[in-house]
Formats: sequence, structure tokens, C-alpha cells
Amino acid sequence: MSELSGRTALITGAGQNVGAQTARVLASAGARVIVNDLFADRAETVVEQIRTAGGSAQTAVCDVTDLAAVTETFGQVGDIDILVNNAGIPITGFSMANFADDDPATWKAFIDLNVYGPMNCTHTVLPGMIARGWGRIITISSESARVGDRKLGAYAASKGAGPALMRSVAKEVGRHGITCNSLSLATQNNAGLDEASDMTLRQLKAYQVPRLGSASDVAAAIAWLTSDDGAWVTGQTIPINGGYATS
Repeated sequence: MSELSGRTALITGAGQNVGAQTARVLASAGARVIVNDLFADRAETVVEQIRTAGGSAQTAVCDVTDLAAVTETFGQVGDIDILVNNAGIPITGFSMANFADDDPATWKAFIDLNVYGPMNCTHTVLPGMIARGWGRIITISSESARVGDRKLGAYAASKGAGPALMRSVAKEVGRHGITCNSLSLATQNNAGLDEASDMTLRQLKAYQVPRLGSASDVAAAIAWLTSDDGAWVTGQTIPINGGYATS
């Protein structure tokens, strides 16, 4: 029997990149996977990939910043044992600026998705996990939040909320068999960057493993945290960063 047989995993923002690879990996471990995305076509593509490989999957299309939509959509898929809060704004999806020059009108999008998204989803799944006495919640954060990056102040501030939420909730629900952790990511090679560009090559000088991260690097860590081997790890923020920061 596969390790996650009988478990249901819901991954937000799973229509592409890290979320999609996580969905495929957890499905290969035996989980029934719920692919959440804002765009139905992306979610359906990942579901079809999983089913073609012999796994079990279905879509759950909704905007995680909308609590009513999350409550309704998640309620339609049955018990959720594993939640991966992955939905986010890619770093290439916004303009970078020194905070003193930043446009406050842009902040709300970060707060809605990176703060309210994990809060909405975690709040929705927790009662069922508590009742069943088992659960795994993993929130994707950023090294920009953990150690800081220039010109990413608002993004970093919003990404810092997920780990804080996980640390607090971990202390509330550990006795119920539920673990809550965060993964802090450095730049991924799916972020729309040219790995051969001068900018990327300069950035890679900060990495001890001289390449950008991959979706598989992250999915492997998530698989470990959901496995029995990761059962005594909770309330932690784990860097997946190629040595970008070492403390």
C-alpha cells in the first residue's frame, strides 16, 4: 500500500509549476489529489496528467482569497487530510521597487493572496482534521520574507504571514495529530527568468548550489513532511534555497 493511500491532499495554485509537481508527487504516493487553481483549464490539465499516470485527482476551481468560495468549494470534495497553501503571485508578475518608492495601491494583491489565502484555506480544513485526529498543513513562503531582499518589501511582508500562521496553529493542534510547517523558497527556475541572462548569473553567485530551484526540489520536501518520516516536525520554516542563506 502506498504511504498516502486513503488520504486526500488539496494543493492551491496547483495548475502549474510547484503546485502541479506537488500534485503529481502526492498522487504517486497514493493520495487522492484535489487540484485547486483560479483557472479551470490549468487545473484540468494537471488532473488529466495524474489520471493518465494511474492516480486519483479532481479539480476544485476557486479564488482562495474569497472565504465563501473556499468554504463552498472545499466542502464539495470531502475530507481534506493534507493542505498545501501554494497559490501565490510569481515574482515576475509585479514591478520591483524600493519600498520608499513603492505604490501602495499594489499592496492589497499581495496581502489578499499571501495572507488571506492561507488563512481562509487553513481555517476551512482545520475542524475536519481535528475531528479525525490527523492532518498536514504546509504553506509555501519565500526567502524574501525570511532573510529580506531589496525591492521586495511588500511581497516579503505578505509572505512572512504564512510561517507566522503555521507556527501559531502548530501549537494549537499538535495534540490532535496535525502538523503545520512552511517551506521558504529561493528563486525557482519556473519564475520566467532566463537562466543564462546576466541578471540571473549575477543572482546565482549567492547560491552555494549554482542553479535555480526546481519544482521537484520543493515537491520532495512536501512529500517528506506529509509522510510518516516527517510526523515529528511541526511549527518550522524550512529553507529550500540552494544555500542562498545559511542561517
